[in-house]
Amino acid sequence: MTAPVFCHSEVARAVAGACLTLDGPEGRHAVSVKRLRPGEGLVLTDGAGSGAAATVVETSGKDRLLAEVREPLREPVPDPWLTVVQALPKGDRGEVAVETMTETGVDAVVPWAAARCVTRWREERGAKALAKWRSTAREAGKQARRLRFPEIADPVTTRQLAVAVAAADLAVVLHEEGDVPLADCALPAAGRILVVVGPEGGVAPEELAELTAAGAVPRRLGRSVLRTSTAGTAAAAVLLARTGRWS
Repeated sequence: MTAPVFCHSEVARAVAGACLTLDGPEGRHAVSVKRLRPGEGLVLTDGAGSGAAATVVETSGKDRLLAEVREPLREPVPDPWLTVVQALPKGDRGEVAVETMTETGVDAVVPWAAARCVTRWREERGAKALAKWRSTAREAGKQARRLRFPEIADPVTTRQLAVAVAAADLAVVLHEEGDVPLADCALPAAGRILVVVGPEGGVAPEELAELTAAGAVPRRLGRSVLRTSTAGTAAAAVLLARTGRWS
């Protein structure tokens, strides 16, 4: 098995032979949950692309570990960059979507307050929901052995989304009435790909018109209609395989 991953904010400056202390919640997880012992390997990351392969030197108490860096690591910025715009699902389906998209390899997730969303992020509730998405991306990123965790943006309106669509090298709206399958659409060799996933009730006609006017193209995933919480993961798998990032 590959070595477990833990977050460390100072790892970007680490060099081979340096010792880093892992404590707090990450240290507790390493010592008390994973039960790492001296001589065992682990990977430390800042979640922004920097990391280090390290070896446990010693542990103390229930939440403190000293690790020696064997090799600094760096995960380059992915190209093309894949962003999924996720309409707000009901309940905990948003965290499910973020978790599976993180495992698949998505680079950024943008929450979207679409017209047909039942869920609304307002004030304190919205702040808590966004924090859950970010925490989910962080934990899923560690589980997936990523050094660069996906960015979870602030929620956007349809008007703000149209601006992002116009700036993308390719913007796709998943739509069951799209004439061309996602698997067949032309992809840019580099740049930014943006995929818009609508809510359970679908993308409203006026939203589709606004996004296509900004440059988005409707594309269908396949013959079946997926739930909003799984469509982004399926689309990401199709695109990442075709871009060569899964090769």
